[in-house]
Amino acid sequence: MRCPQCKATVFRKEAETRFNVCPECRHHFYLPARGRIKQLLDEESFEEWFTDIRPKDPLEFNDRVVYSQRLKAEQAKTGMLDAAVVGRGYIRGRAVVLAVTDFAFMAGSMGSVVGEKLTRATEEATRLALPLIIVSGSGGGARMQEGILSLMQMAKVSAALARYDKAGGLYVSILTNPTMGGVAASFALQGDITLAEPGALVGFAGKRTIWNTVRIELPDGFQTSEFLLKHGFVDRIIPRPDLRMELARIIDYCER
Repeated sequence: MRCPQCKATVFRKEAETRFNVCPECRHHFYLPARGRIKQLLDEESFEEWFTDIRPKDPLEFNDRVVYSQRLKAEQAKTGMLDAAVVGRGYIRGRAVVLAVTDFAFMAGSMGSVVGEKLTRATEEATRLALPLIIVSGSGGGARMQEGILSLMQMAKVSAALARYDKAGGLYVSILTNPTMGGVAASFALQGDITLAEPGALVGFAGKRTIWNTVRIELPDGFQTSEFLLKHGFVDRIIPRPDLRMELARIIDYCER
């Protein structure tokens, strides 16, 4: 496979043994939700929740492809019903509630199912008094095919997080490439501790969209995780191979 950053040709198996990180330049390749769960959690410890929630087409939305048909195609391609996987597991023996959004399913965009799963996972974390970890890989933000039903998920998940915070919960948000749009404008940047992978694109509107609308030329590296760390939007940048250990340390430190 060819690295999009350094252009080196690397063996796929070698990259996979390095958590899908380029051995030459440390570029972080796409990692599916199941791969992230396997990387972060103790082996065979994940208990998936809310597996029967399916997306619908309430607006009968039709662009180049009818939304109902697009959903079927995405489900067949990814083996997922929608773009989020949530459940309970253990990180080095520490019980957590984990939610992951997957870019492969409609760019990880947040529709009604994603919002509902994240809300229910947050409510379960509140009930069980467990740390909550959300890994965001949503380049599509709110899903336009569901209109206001998608946009309201921003407020719904945020309200659940506010109740969780009031109950004293620990929410760790992990930003991956890309985390954009309504996801970045809501739950992704509301963590008690916000971590990011190196080189992740994080923001609301992209550089090209900003130029086309308001004609502002943005600085180099704008909306990268390194830029956000420098300006106080991210607490730490953690390379993927180190993330599991660092999460265990954070949980131990915050629970003292």
